[in-house]
Amino acid sequence: MSQQTGAAVQDGSADPTLIYVAPCHLPMPWATFQLHAFVEKSTGKEHLALTLGDLADGQPVLARIHSECLTGDALWSQRCDCGAQLEAGLRRIAEEGRGALFYLRQEGRGIGLVNKIHAYRLQDAGADTVEANQELGFAPDQRNYRLCRPMLKQLGIRSLRLMTNNPRKIQAVEALGLEVVERIPLVMQRNPHNERYLKTKADKLGHLIHP
Repeated sequence: MSQQTGAAVQDGSADPTLIYVAPCHLPMPWATFQLHAFVEKSTGKEHLALTLGDLADGQPVLARIHSECLTGDALWSQRCDCGAQLEAGLRRIAEEGRGALFYLRQEGRGIGLVNKIHAYRLQDAGADTVEANQELGFAPDQRNYRLCRPMLKQLGIRSLRLMTNNPRKIQAVEALGLEVVERIPLVMQRNPHNERYLKTKADKLGHLIHP
C-alpha cells in the first residue's frame, strides 16, 4: 500500500459516481441550512453537503471540506480538533449567510472507524497519528477528494474560499479543475490531549498550524 502523505486525488482515477438525493431543510443552532445527500454508487457510502444561500451565482463560495470524525464530531473527543472545526465552519457560513460545508464519509483520513480505534490504541502506546496509520499498513492520508467534483457540479459551484489549514487539500481541489481564490485558516484551541496530534499535522502532513 502506498505510503504517500497527500490525498489520493491525483492518481488518474475517474471521479466516483454519486447519486444525488433531493435536499431538505435542516434547522441548526446558527441557521436553517439545506441538507443534500449524495450516495456513492460503488460503496453505498452517503456523503452530505450543507448549504446556505445562492451558490450558483458565479461568485466564490465560502466552503469547508470536512472528513467524518465520529469521535470528534459527535462524541466530543479532545484528541483532535475536528468537532471544533466542524462547528466553526458552520458558524462562519451562517454569519456570512452563504456557503457550503461538504461532509465526506472518510473516517480516520480514509481508514474507517474500527481501524481508527486501532490507531488510537497505538497512539496510547506512544505512536503519533502518522506512525499509527503506517503501522496498520495504511498511508498517512487516504482520503479521495474526487468525491467533491460531482457534488460541486450539482450545486453549481465553480470557485471556493476554502476554510482549511491543509495546503494539500487546496492542491487536491485545484487538481479537479476548480479555483481556490482564498484560504481561510481554521485553527482551533489546543488542549493537553490534542497537542501532539496538532504538532504531527504540522510537522508531518504540512498543515499550517502555528504554535
